[in-house]
Amino acid sequence: MNGIELLLTRQSTANLTTPAPDSNALDTILKAGMKVPDHGALTPWHFTLVSGDGLAKLSHIYTQAAKINNANEAKVAKVSKMPFRAPLIVVISSKLTTHEKVPAQEQMITAGCCVHAMQMAAFALGYGAMWRTGEFAYDAYVKNQLNIKEQDQIVGFLYLGTPVKQLAKKQSKNYNSFVSYLT
Repeated sequence: MNGIELLLTRQSTANLTTPAPDSNALDTILKAGMKVPDHGALTPWHFTLVSGDGLAKLSHIYTQAAKINNANEAKVAKVSKMPFRAPLIVVISSKLTTHEKVPAQEQMITAGCCVHAMQMAAFALGYGAMWRTGEFAYDAYVKNQLNIKEQDQIVGFLYLGTPVKQLAKKQSKNYNSFVSYLT
């Protein structure tokens, strides 16, 4: 698959199972994240890998956060299952630096580019990937439990694994209504 084909055919895969990317594939995926545009070479991101027993630990963190936020029993039961939607989750968080030429917004965009690049790499390697955020990406308790500093943000939870089934190809959106010209 060439680069253009990758960009024009990739899609998110919600239903993932084992196997997760092996160590060589994961190495490639993480290296792809490290190659994104990075103004000032600040490397304003951090990766937390969650697999095996870590999925149960993340489930506990989610259920505790839901309880702190006064969720009902049904919601607590639902969030307890969320980490098990894939055999591997990469939590990508910002690691912001005060810099006179690189504002926090640029650093956040760069961290987002990491998630995108890793998702593309996973797809290119034949794995499925789903970039998720949701309420726990913004939850102070979850951030604290994942050792993410208060000033930093969870940019995404990248779920990785093997697609449960072959997805139908999505129709591409026409870009014409999203373009304007200054001539």
